[in-house]
Amino acid sequence: MNVKFSDIEISVYQHLRKACGLSDKSDEAAATGLANSLTTVLCTDGETPIGMGRIIGDGGCFCQVVDICILPKYQGRGLGKQIMEKLVEYIQTLPDTCYVSLIADGEAHRLYAKYGFKDVQPDARGMYLKIKK
Repeated sequence: MNVKFSDIEISVYQHLRKACGLSDKSDEAAATGLANSLTTVLCTDGETPIGMGRIIGDGGCFCQVVDICILPKYQGRGLGKQIMEKLVEYIQTLPDTCYVSLIADGEAHRLYAKYGFKDVQPDARGMYLKIKK
């Protein structure tokens, strides 16, 4: 397995999200989002993409870790840790006052805690807005 900083093609991004149980993203949304990523990490088995992670944000004041996923048949092999290690490598280049956040699904908070991420409650509460058209 290889985990490295790498661009991610739109079709690969969409496939990994869907295969890992994340929500679908349109071609337009995926193209815009990927083009505006601060950094992307791709995990491959030979030439086959099997996982990914990204950091989005302004690169100075606020950033967010997103899209951490590994295809189910490859889970449990430490690949999520390797993706996080690469992303943390990038995070270390950010200004020390940059607020880096993430949303942890399910038990993923256990992985993120190993890299220093802490629960924001009770000091804050995560919220979202679903755009309706």
